Amino acid sequence: MTDMRVPIADQAWRLCDADESNIDELMGWFRSADQAMIWGGPGFRFPFTPATFRQDCHWPAMRSFAMLDPAGNFCGFGQVYERIQRMNLARLVVHPERRGEGVGKRLVTMIMHVAPSLLPLDEFSLFVFRDNLPALECYRAMGFSIQDYPENQPMADTCFYMTRPVNR
Repeated sequence: MTDMRVPIADQAWRLCDADESNIDELMGWFRSADQAMIWGGPGFRFPFTPATFRQDCHWPAMRSFAMLDPAGNFCGFGQVYERIQRMNLARLVVHPERRGEGVGKRLVTMIMHVAPSLLPLDEFSLFVFRDNLPALECYRAMGFSIQDYPENQPMADTCFYMTRPVNR
């Protein structure tokens, strides 16, 4: 695991490249087809096997991050890739037992901190289901705004496309 320490408010939270053990643990965070689809998108298979889970989340081909809390517990996961000349944040998820603690905002902040060094673009983007109110409010509080999606998107009626500029 490549350590990519990102200091935030003097906390000892760490963002690292995800490894096999993170992916194995991550599979346990999704207990239903709906949970897997909301996180992974409409093509994410459920029930999954270790092999199909890795294929559907494009691991290790896509840059994947694990967030560890100060005690070293794996509590967040996310990916970043280029999509339509933006750094698209994808498959963002917080451990089910850590939701509602602000961990999601910390995860997104940390990924946005390292992403510009990987993909030197001027904007971030992400998709969020319209009824995922906690995530929607988190992203709005972080400066993301809803935009028209510039391409044909099959889930435009169920998802919002959100963007925000990179603060350099």
